[in-house]
Amino acid sequence: MLNVFSLTNGRLHQEEIEHQEALAQLHPIWVDLEAPTIEEKQWVARKYGVRLPTDLENDDLEESARFFEDEIDGAFHIRCNFLIDDDKQPRNVPVVFILQLSKDGSQPDRLFSIHTEDLPVFRLLRLRARRMPGLIEGAKEVLLELYATEVEYSAEALEGIYDDLDKVSRNVLTSTMSDQLAGEILSTIALEEDLNSRIRRNVMETRRTVGYLMRSRILNAEQFEDARQIMRDIDSLDSHTAFLFEKINFLMDATVGFININQNKIIKIFSVVSVALLPPTLIASIYGMNFDIMPEIHWEYGYPFALGLMILTVAAPFIIFWRKGWLK
Repeated sequence: MLNVFSLTNGRLHQEEIEHQEALAQLHPIWVDLEAPTIEEKQWVARKYGVRLPTDLENDDLEESARFFEDEIDGAFHIRCNFLIDDDKQPRNVPVVFILQLSKDGSQPDRLFSIHTEDLPVFRLLRLRARRMPGLIEGAKEVLLELYATEVEYSAEALEGIYDDLDKVSRNVLTSTMSDQLAGEILSTIALEEDLNSRIRRNVMETRRTVGYLMRSRILNAEQFEDARQIMRDIDSLDSHTAFLFEKINFLMDATVGFININQNKIIKIFSVVSVALLPPTLIASIYGMNFDIMPEIHWEYGYPFALGLMILTVAAPFIIFWRKGWLK
């Protein structure tokens, strides 16, 4: 899918392109390619003279390849990940940005973005730019607003983790923990830990990218101040992610502790039963020898006496254990 965005009365105007001729009369500041076809890439490359990457899923890039200035056309290439906070499968989606700066001022600066999925951050920025005139003034503002919105999106995802862990805390600290409930809690904690780690990685990549833009000296004074504000917002998220890691570890340890307690209860029952059955087993072994001195051979109440003695020796340990509180 190929979408181009132009400024109209201070608002971002979106047009979906379905054929190459539609690009002829447009002067966009942002060209967004979502899961583009080879043909759509060729349209953009021929129209705007930009070199587009062929592989978005290459994770074996060197650090120097994530941020660089093209020696041929002078465009700035940036590779990073954006978060999708899916309840079932949170994930990071790779995005490639290409910032093409106008050399003589005859054409506006352009931002090209290539990604494989529709991203919540992109949708949110499009909605804001349509409703808030003056929010976007050029391609560099689009890039900075995308990263600012990504930080906000990460903050909202962290708030969701706080709410989910608060529910888990109430179950762990106030409820009787069954093995089934413990399994559900562990699954929830694992999901929240995965999301928190993804947020922390995205925050780190956003910090690196914004820092690169600040060092590249392509931002004016106002844009540079916006970038500094993004960095301050990122710094405020670091303490939250660190606290959530500690809280997740505590809840994980507490849940595993309850599982161990439940297992110990089962082992305790078997231990008590085995101890209680030792005396009657000994009595049965002795009386099973059938020597002449054994009373049941010459006494009509011998076997009932032996059975009663066995029952008594079984009951005695249970009574003692109950009084000591070991069976509670």
